[in-house]
Amino acid sequence: MEDTDEKTRERKIYRVTIIGSIYNLMLLIFKFVAGIVGQSAAMIADAMHSLSDFVTDIIVIVFVKISNKPQDKDHDFGHGKYETLATAIIGIILFFVGIGILWNGACSIWGVLHGEKLEEPGKIALYAALASIVLKEALYQYTRIVGEKVNSKSVVANAWHHRSDAFSSIGTAIGIGGAILLGDNWRVLDPIAAVIVSFFIIKVAYKLFKPCIDELIEASLPEETEKEITGILLSFPEVSNPHNLRTRRIGNNCAMDVHVRMDGEMTVEQSHAVTREMEKKLKDLLGKGAFISIHVEPLKKSGQ
Repeated sequence: MEDTDEKTRERKIYRVTIIGSIYNLMLLIFKFVAGIVGQSAAMIADAMHSLSDFVTDIIVIVFVKISNKPQDKDHDFGHGKYETLATAIIGIILFFVGIGILWNGACSIWGVLHGEKLEEPGKIALYAALASIVLKEALYQYTRIVGEKVNSKSVVANAWHHRSDAFSSIGTAIGIGGAILLGDNWRVLDPIAAVIVSFFIIKVAYKLFKPCIDELIEASLPEETEKEITGILLSFPEVSNPHNLRTRRIGNNCAMDVHVRMDGEMTVEQSHAVTREMEKKLKDLLGKGAFISIHVEPLKKSGQ
């Protein structure tokens, strides 16, 4: 049953990612043509952003395939961290895209302040920006919903990459629209908007990258989750004094191990039955793929 669930999850991830990559490729070509024909540096920069989207789609397809491989003798806890690595790569790409947009925009603003004239972009570039906003926001909503349903961090990360492209296109549309409609003195709106949007992109990159670092350095699960774990353990009357609780994430799965005390007069079969019930309740909290290890110790003579 779990294998079927994993295959269904993998198919959904591939479907949403392939759909996104097809639209990203079309947008990429359209933006480059519009940028060149319309003589818009902002649109060419926006096309580069779409190129980064296309690259991250490929990363998700490759890494999710690896992360869904079952456990083997070299990977006792599965391959889940490959998906974490994919999410981190997407975050890094987003960060550098944001820095690149920031740098290009700042250089253009500096040039204008020193008397440089910016060329007026063509209307085709404005149409491309508006089309990108609508399409990329739709892709964001669709990809985010699927990513949350299948509990895939890399798909949700890719959804945010779609939205960052929409943000970038908003800035591009404002700049191009201002340059066309307001005249020469307002062409600087293009790089100003690009700089503002770049900060949003960098912020999203940070929000994606930080949880990946926490996982890779074996950070514990949130304190609230650990309190829930302890509460589940203590809900069994046979159990007392949960201690040495250790938790972490492995890709989309959680892992934990804990020591508990039970009556030393219980048979091995009885303590095993209680432990199985605890594992079931813990997996309801942490997910079916959670790695759970419970070490049973006899009660001390004091009863603790």
